[in-house]
Amino acid sequence: MAASEVRLMKKELGLLNVICVLVGIVFIAMAIWVALFSPQFFTTDNLFFISVCLVMALMFLANPLLYLQSEGRLPIPFTKRAPRPGAALVAGSGPPLLDAKGRAVPPDVKSMMARMKPKESEDG
Repeated sequence: MAASEVRLMKKELGLLNVICVLVGIVFIAMAIWVALFSPQFFTTDNLFFISVCLVMALMFLANPLLYLQSEGRLPIPFTKRAPRPGAALVAGSGPPLLDAKGRAVPPDVKSMMARMKPKESEDG
């Protein structure tokens, strides 16, 4: 795909996410409106209307939230984040260094081992 197509797809996706968020907010506002301004709250009709509005809001708000979570912009509390695949290469740490028993070596020992490695020359 061309770069212009990718930019267009990102704009479309952003517009769809904004529309979904706005519609979700409208459904939540409708549920709040019925809850606050209906004369009798605990009627079957009112509870049905409120539950339908909240389910519809959930349906419209789930996609933007899942998109943000997949992009890494929405952290999930109390979960460990997996390191990004390129993070180890950017930091220069490389693959984990293990000792003879298979345990991970502390970072300071790993840096000492990296300094002790002989540098490969470009001559051959």
